[in-house]
Parts: sequence; structure tokens; C-alpha cells
Amino acid sequence: MISLLMAAATLVIAMAVLHRFLAGVPVLQDWIIRIDVSWAQELCIYMFVWMAKFGAAYGVRAGTHVGVDVIVRKLKPEHAKYLVIFSLLAGAVFTATIGTLGATFVWENGAHYAFLHALGRDPGEIPEGPTSPDMEIPTWIAYACVPLGSYLMCFRFLQVCWHFIRTGDVPHADHGHVEGIEDNPSPATPTALAQEELRP
Repeated sequence: MISLLMAAATLVIAMAVLHRFLAGVPVLQDWIIRIDVSWAQELCIYMFVWMAKFGAAYGVRAGTHVGVDVIVRKLKPEHAKYLVIFSLLAGAVFTATIGTLGATFVWENGAHYAFLHALGRDPGEIPEGPTSPDMEIPTWIAYACVPLGSYLMCFRFLQVCWHFIRTGDVPHADHGHVEGIEDNPSPATPTALAQEELRP
């Protein structure tokens, strides 16, 4: 999902760049200028922000954001366990705090009005909230990634912590691993090499 979002954002910007280039071609200029792509940059920014927030939650599950093992390897095993649990719970508290602050901001930035309006209730003096300059969408929709992504990240921290308490394992991302290649290939023996050379 995150890869698709990144690919889509790249295509949106590529389309905007191509549009700008073609707008300078005299033969196509009059036709191309009529196409409005002023929204492309703003959409791309929102897509990358959403991707970053939910990508961070995926990073916790995959081990990219659980980097406490760097310090833990320097400690004695009996002390390391408590540091890992403390670090994971600290991550959960931090992301829950950010999620709550983000949810409060989104609610006051127009989500409250939108939900009351969708339910057919009178919003009274609750403000409708601002809209984005180019796409003219309610900004609370764009900012909703902060509470949603942060709460998901909090859940992932708690999930990893619970898994660690039960099994003693923490997800670890091996950046040196390449998919489809063996990590420890068996060394070629002289006999094996000789047999390879003798094969027709």
C-alpha cells in the first residue's frame, strides 16, 4: 500500500512536470495551458505525509523503528530486557500523546462540523474549518493522518512489546539482506569446483 502511494505521488509530479514542459511547446501551448494541474503539488505533499505516518507504523512492526537493540547489545542480558520494555512503552506513550494532540486539532479544525453536518444535526456556532488553497478540500482530512497514523504506531509499539514479553524477540530489519539471495551460501569446495569444470 505504501509503495503504491509513493508510486502514485511520483506519477502525479511527473505529470505536472510534463505539463509544464509541454506548455512551452508552441504547437501544443494553447491546448495544454487550458489543463489545470495546480493541485498536483499539494496532492503530492498530502500523499507523502500520509505515506510517512503509516510507513512509520509499518516500520515499528518490521523492526525499522525499534532501534533499541543498538544500545541493548552493550548491556548484560538481565538489564537489556527491562530497557527494551521501557523503550517500547515509551514509544507507545509518545505516539499516543501525539495522536491525542493530533485528534484534538483535527476535531477543532473542521471534523466536528463535518460529522455533525453528515448526521444532519445543527452545528450551531462550530466553525466549518479551513480548506486547502489548491484542491479546496477540508484541511482536517489532510491532517487526519496525524492521529490515525500515530494511534496505529502506538498499537504497533504495544504489539511488539507484548510479543517481546512473551517470546523475547524484537523485530529487526536487516538492511544488508537482499531478497532471493542466500544469507550464508555454502562455500564451494575444491571437489565441487572440479566437478563443475568436468561437466560437459
